[in-house]
Amino acid sequence: MVLEINGKTIELTEAGYLVDLNDWDKTIAQQLATEEGIGELSEQHWDVLHYLRDEYLNNNGNQPMERAILKAMAEKWDNKKLSSKDLYNLFPRAPSKQGLKIAGLPATHRKGGY
Repeated sequence: MVLEINGKTIELTEAGYLVDLNDWDKTIAQQLATEEGIGELSEQHWDVLHYLRDEYLNNNGNQPMERAILKAMAEKWDNKKLSSKDLYNLFPRAPSKQGLKIAGLPATHRKGGY
């Protein structure tokens, strides 16, 4: 599969994940989000996406589970009452899976969300 953006061809896996995570940028993220049915990415979406990329790139390929994402975002957003539902409102098909796709990272193969 490929993604055509601004005259550039981006290679995707059969599941729609970027083949080369270095191809990722905000335009590609927005296109992937649109294709995932999310629409315009909000500041909170970007916070999650940047967190996922930071964890993967700077923490030995770590792909955080939903509990870790929830904890990190609760701290970032200064919201002690953040729930899983808040993250699913941003990424309806699972923040730890759909978020990874939009963040330009490889698919996770672990089971479960927590």
